[in-house]
Amino acid sequence: MARQRLGQHFLVRASVLERIARAACGEFEPLVIEIGAGRGALTQRLLARAARVIAIELDSGLVEYLRRKFAGEPRVEIVCADALGIGLDQWGPAPVAGNLPYYAATPIIERVLSGFRRAAFLVQKEVAERLTARPGGREYGYLSVQTWLYADAEVLFEVKPAAFQPPPKVDSALVLFQPRHRAEEFSLSDPAAFLRFAGECFRQKRKTIRNNLAPVYGPSVGAWPEAGLRAEQIPPEQLAAMYRRVVA
Repeated sequence: MARQRLGQHFLVRASVLERIARAACGEFEPLVIEIGAGRGALTQRLLARAARVIAIELDSGLVEYLRRKFAGEPRVEIVCADALGIGLDQWGPAPVAGNLPYYAATPIIERVLSGFRRAAFLVQKEVAERLTARPGGREYGYLSVQTWLYADAEVLFEVKPAAFQPPPKVDSALVLFQPRHRAEEFSLSDPAAFLRFAGECFRQKRKTIRNNLAPVYGPSVGAWPEAGLRAEQIPPEQLAAMYRRVVA
């Protein structure tokens, strides 16, 4: 039995594993990249829907286990690496899938979203809600805007703790990301600068746009029609329009 380290909760329910593989690959893909391969349960399902699987795993003990498990399967490449430190684009455009560890889910998603074909990630339900939130709710924030910039994100289904071994203390959800190029759609020539602007808007969520932005962009912000609103009330499309004012 492979050792468990890094706080992994291994997904073991076959029906959920199959649904994740189908969301990532559809009927068939030439190549799919898996982040956090664990004991290879999802890897096996991805193999049924892809000609080749790149399985990335950080835990060296699990990597040894995976290499033994798939020793007779040339279509699987086991890569011992941190997904936050490896260039996923080295394998070319491909769907990405994974049951992401809760402690690293957000930074992994942020990294993947800047250049991907399609992604299906199982994450903590609370993170899924933040990724897909729209204005007006407490879940809507910087992460929601960042996701909007690069993708259409949709919660496909929720997963209860009993589907994992050992069971986590929280519910999970599968989020499907389809790439969008909204920087081009909304004339954002510097996406990173726009995201810095959005970060300033959400810096203190209970403060108004005027109070958050005036120290950075000057008192003229106070004349904006959104000045008295909080960032959580403003859709990403309007934040993009606001950003274009400060760079005009």
